[in-house]
Amino acid sequence: MAEISAPTTVPDTEKEQKPKEKSRPDCGYLVICWNDPVNLMDYVTHVFQAVFSWPKAKAERHMLQVHQSGKSLLVRETFEKAEHYVHQLQGYGLHATMEREE
Repeated sequence: MAEISAPTTVPDTEKEQKPKEKSRPDCGYLVICWNDPVNLMDYVTHVFQAVFSWPKAKAERHMLQVHQSGKSLLVRETFEKAEHYVHQLQGYGLHATMEREE
């Protein structure tokens, strides 16, 4: 008579995979434009349109924020893109900086 063996249980060796959050690349750098007494408002609007390809209304909104509040947060980006934008803005003579978002 043949022996009947108990069914064997194989342990599940695969780890549970948590669904990945839809994360963007590290976009923790802020590009800020600061007010200055040199550049005209129309010029600043033009620069924002040229650098960011923004429509005139959006560029004007940020320009007014710079003028009235002293600064405007323009974009949140990766380190490399933020640095690139700051260099472009500075090339046009605007006072721009980047900060790590907290």
